[in-house]
Amino acid sequence: MRIIKLVDSLPRSTAGQVIGRQLLRSATSVGANYRAACRGQSHAEFAAKLSIVVEEADESLYWLELLKESSLIKPARLFELLKEANELVAISAAARKTAKRAA
Repeated sequence: MRIIKLVDSLPRSTAGQVIGRQLLRSATSVGANYRAACRGQSHAEFAAKLSIVVEEADESLYWLELLKESSLIKPARLFELLKEANELVAISAAARKTAKRAA
């Protein structure tokens, strides 16, 4: 929900709109793919969906870092989101590794 609010607050510039769309797409994909993983019918399917979660979480992290570096948003506003994105990448990568061993 914080990503949605952040994207809605971005400048209406071309850069703000393009980065915002990409961030919104990748960030919402993390949750959607994790949900799909939890409904997987096998360990292999679970691990495959977790791979998508890792990719989308890392892409979201990239867009947040780009927002920070471009100064489109004050870095202080991004601090907690960057921290959470890094944590989600680490958690989902570790879960994927464990799931692949079980598959």
